[in-house]
Amino acid sequence: MRILHAMLRVGDLQRAIDFYTEVLGMRLLRRSDNEEYQYTLAFVGYGDESDETVLELTYNWGVTEYELGAAFGHIAIEVDDVYSACDKIRAKGGVISREPGPVKGGTTEIAFVKDPDGYAIELISAKHAAKGLEG
Repeated sequence: MRILHAMLRVGDLQRAIDFYTEVLGMRLLRRSDNEEYQYTLAFVGYGDESDETVLELTYNWGVTEYELGAAFGHIAIEVDDVYSACDKIRAKGGVISREPGPVKGGTTEIAFVKDPDGYAIELISAKHAAKGLEG
């Protein structure tokens, strides 16, 4: 077994695709419209769906925003260098909601970014990503 994808509902599909592809460097893997039920799915990721976990961006036609709720936490992405990743994201108009630096009480270097719909994206330095948050 493996995790195939995580789904996020988005209020503007093209804006979301642009953020994940242009700002975070993912690729648009596939897109499909469902005329009968009025929604569009777009799958984005860093690698092929057969090998990697990807994001499913779901746009329900005519719905422009959602309440994010208190249960969802964040999506974590490994980056080579959290400081330079934030510089690049900021230069492309991305919003850094937690500046890069060590996690409270530890040494793992992290930062947080908000996507256009307000979802939290955690950036974790590659040297720590496989170990989890540690001191």
